[in-house]
Amino acid sequence: MTDAALILGDDGLARPAWASADPLMREYYDTEWGMPVRDEQGMFERLSLEAFQSGLSWATILRKRPAFREAFAGFAPDEVAAFDEDDFDRLMADAGIVRNRAKIRATMQNAQATVRMRDKGGLAAFVWSFQPGDTPRPVLLDEIPTQSPESKALAKALRAEGFAFVGPTTMFALMEAVGIVDTHLIGSHRRGTSGVWSD
Repeated sequence: MTDAALILGDDGLARPAWASADPLMREYYDTEWGMPVRDEQGMFERLSLEAFQSGLSWATILRKRPAFREAFAGFAPDEVAAFDEDDFDRLMADAGIVRNRAKIRATMQNAQATVRMRDKGGLAAFVWSFQPGDTPRPVLLDEIPTQSPESKALAKALRAEGFAFVGPTTMFALMEAVGIVDTHLIGSHRRGTSGVWSD
């Protein structure tokens, strides 16, 4: 153990406890979480999964991610935007995903909003435009914020564009996941590896 917040793995790399035990979470932490996502489909998928995660554990969503991708046409915005009531009924009957009526409706609605946003430079560029001038430098897990002025502004702006399930806490989690802010703990082997931030 490197300190109270980090665990030294058998590979000699320091990770937070949440990314140390479950192999799926460890792989996600090591290779994906916090890495920049700048393409439309990638950003739409992350936004959708963050919405589905609300009230659940991220491990649950990761385990269901292959089923989500199959159910939502790989999160291709044009395809999801064209979903109809038959698709909604199909999704509600799909035990492989989180069957929440409001979240499924929101994902369909958000796909339509994503397609419309192309006229304004696209979803990914829009989300990245809320990147702060500085990023947190947490040493302990309880030093990591759950929202920020930028995540509040992003949530408000996305709602104005017709998006749903985009509250400030969910949007801060999205900003962490796609590299807009770096909340890797100081001392983690991933701190500063995204190429966006450095200490």
